[in-house]
Amino acid sequence: MSFLELNTNALQHNISYFKKKLLPETKLLAVVKAFAYGHDAIVLSKILEKNKIDYLAVAYTEEGVILRENGIKTPILVLHAQAQNYNLLISHNLEPNIYSHANLEEFKRILLKKNLKTYPIHLKFNTGLNRLGFSIGECDSIIEDLQKNNTIKIQSIFSHLAASEDLEEIAFTEDQIRKFELVRKKFSDTFQHSIDFHLSNTSGIINFPEAHYNMVRLGIGMYGFGNCPEETSNLRPVASLKTVISQIHEIDTGESVGYNRGYIAEKKTRTATLPIGHADGISRTLGNGIGFVSINSKLCPIIGNVCMDMIMVDISDVSCKEKDEVIIFDNQETVNKLAKISNTISYEILTGISARIPRKII
Repeated sequence: MSFLELNTNALQHNISYFKKKLLPETKLLAVVKAFAYGHDAIVLSKILEKNKIDYLAVAYTEEGVILRENGIKTPILVLHAQAQNYNLLISHNLEPNIYSHANLEEFKRILLKKNLKTYPIHLKFNTGLNRLGFSIGECDSIIEDLQKNNTIKIQSIFSHLAASEDLEEIAFTEDQIRKFELVRKKFSDTFQHSIDFHLSNTSGIINFPEAHYNMVRLGIGMYGFGNCPEETSNLRPVASLKTVISQIHEIDTGESVGYNRGYIAEKKTRTATLPIGHADGISRTLGNGIGFVSINSKLCPIIGNVCMDMIMVDISDVSCKEKDEVIIFDNQETVNKLAKISNTISYEILTGISARIPRKII
């Protein structure tokens, strides 16, 4: 059986590491979207709640609903709340990111219909990522609108840094910070109640302490990956992907392995079949000698094409037997190497792990 091992001590270590970079009063929002970056949003959110994390964030309403249905009570920001889900969102006490006037008007209409007052919302401003958000020039019209409305309470105002990990783009990031500061000042000068302002993601926390404001968003760093090898070395990987050997074959010279005869043996070869494939998150780009696994501390290349549910590896130089453990990855270096040879990033390797892979807590 294949499984994803989740190390809760590593999670707590990573949270503590980043908290030490913050002022004691700075709030921490933990991003658990996309199944907690492919880990397990329910399990990890329960641990985060016990650690008294101030906020959780998900991408879509349905992700927040699942957390609520599993007993999570921590405030949850829905980063890409969509109007068709506002009723569902409200019924589960989730908090929307409002990023356009159309969204704002629709949300106010629903609140008015439900006779709800001071419902917490989060306003997103576009400072350069050009993905979601109000423009800086819309501040005054939003302020005027919300001053006349008691159905809504501004819980937070935020934006997203586009290149905070890239030290060649410091000028661009500093311009984003400058724009966000203009927004912060306008709203702080107008509204008397406390508003959370957050701009920094993991790389922002590391590289731009002046942009921590009174809340930061911790995503990939929480799972063990920094924005450079030095920072990553201070963190611990939360996830390890493991499987077992299902069957061993002796392949004669000239015989083939897998679909489309993707591998032809040039010599007598010993192969192992593993119960994990592209439906589980093993990219097809890793087939035909590109990717590898580790068996008894030795690297074994993936041979032939990656199948939907299985891969085959060359174990000619490894002493092993059926049911022996196989490690796909158990450290950041391996994840980053798999990402590099797949022409992608660590995020995709982690989030691509299928939900059908059981999660095992250690």
